[in-house]
Amino acid sequence: MLSSCNQKELIKTHGISYLEKREKLILTNKFNKNDVVGLLGSPATKGMTDNNTWIYIERTRSRGKITKLGQNYLKKNNVLVITFNTYGIVKSKKIYNKEDMQNIEFAKAETANDIRRENFVYSFLSSIRQKMESKKK
Repeated sequence: MLSSCNQKELIKTHGISYLEKREKLILTNKFNKNDVVGLLGSPATKGMTDNNTWIYIERTRSRGKITKLGQNYLKKNNVLVITFNTYGIVKSKKIYNKEDMQNIEFAKAETANDIRRENFVYSFLSSIRQKMESKKK
């Protein structure tokens, strides 16, 4: 007789846990950078052009059911973007969850890379030449 065992769900979290709950604690126009670091820690990344945009990430994956061959699936994918003013005070905050994320469509056109093609042709012909010269000796 087979008995069913309750297995614990295997969950892997990357980033800040409970990001949605912690985001609600941050008050705009009241908190500064030190308050945010005290609450969330250092950001996962900062803005590319300025240090006044901080990004925090929470990603939770879990193992799927045996009927789906144990494939991992995404439970949570939260991203918090905090913008500070020039004085370091929280100007705005926005949290994006899994449902908010949109698929990004990339252009299907390809850029020709003549340099790579020339390097490939050159290396291919060089290797053939080396093999031919080694057989002459």
